[in-house]
Amino acid sequence: MSAVPSGGAGFAPTEEDVAGVLAWFEEWDALAVAKDVEAMAGMALFPVNAVTDGSAQSWDRERFLRDMAASLGDGDVGMESVRTPHFVSADLVFVITDATITAGDHSQVVRYGDLLVRSGGKWLFQTMVQGGW
Repeated sequence: MSAVPSGGAGFAPTEEDVAGVLAWFEEWDALAVAKDVEAMAGMALFPVNAVTDGSAQSWDRERFLRDMAASLGDGDVGMESVRTPHFVSADLVFVITDATITAGDHSQVVRYGDLLVRSGGKWLFQTMVQGGW
């Protein structure tokens, strides 16, 4: 067995690290509610990976804008979520989200994960993982 690489499994996030990631998601969620996919794209590190059951795709900015706009739809959508960050290192965090999404009278419970990469001192969205689409 090899030694644990520095900066990897030995990283223990501070409360400030966790708060920074959760604040990033508050901004992301506000942009999603506003359906501001251009601003959301500004928070991404392209190409973005989109992973689901049996499929992994690499999205460029144009595909992200198109597919994210389609997924946000035209009507009002509400989301209640609980996010749990799992830091891989100081600059990589995988965040598991358990959410209830409501559109009109229909609600759906979902679980998905997002990988954020810290680049240039700020977090950027890089990979989304969710089953069933």
